[in-house]
Amino acid sequence: MKKQQIISIVLGVVIIVLVVILIRQFTVPLNFDKEKDVRDKAVISRLKEIRSAEQAYKAKHQKYAGSFDSLINFVLNDSLVYERRVGSADDSIAVAKGLVSTEQFKVAVIDTVFSKKFTPEMVQQLRYIPYSEIAYGEPQEFYLEEGMFWTESGIEIPVFECRAPFKLYLADLDRQELINLIDEHENTLGRYAGLKVGALDKATNDAGNWE
Repeated sequence: MKKQQIISIVLGVVIIVLVVILIRQFTVPLNFDKEKDVRDKAVISRLKEIRSAEQAYKAKHQKYAGSFDSLINFVLNDSLVYERRVGSADDSIAVAKGLVSTEQFKVAVIDTVFSKKFTPEMVQQLRYIPYSEIAYGEPQEFYLEEGMFWTESGIEIPVFECRAPFKLYLADLDRQELINLIDEHENTLGRYAGLKVGALDKATNDAGNWE
């Protein structure tokens, strides 16, 4: 084989390798971002459901649940008390006769707090981070905590925080892209490297960090 032919083959291989590297540089980040977006939406949806359950828990107990055992038991077995008016306050005759009043009634928590119909099996899944089972073999739990926070005006208010770090639901994706994502949030943006709702160190009105 002539020297010129060898050089041509080597150059051809080098070109192919460079093309593959360039394609990967574009496709890997795009594929990572696309899959991250899908998973973020699933995690956010679960965090919103947890927030709804926590807000119902607080409405009854004046504090948030600090564990999923307490929160799930509340959703499955407890009820909330509501009031409804009997008669019309605009009817002066009915008011004069004492026919206008309010009465209390109870509704099961599971039937009131969620935007869609929940089964007991679905409630049991509240504790688990979507997609976390792919990398870890079994679903990983959200981190859930509750506490009290003192505002600048000296008022103590109950707070809670529920979070899912990126590393728990993106761990099976490209390792370098995940490292870059975590580094960007922690060191460049100064943000939590994941999705969370609520906060323990400030009053957020139960907002999520995606909102």
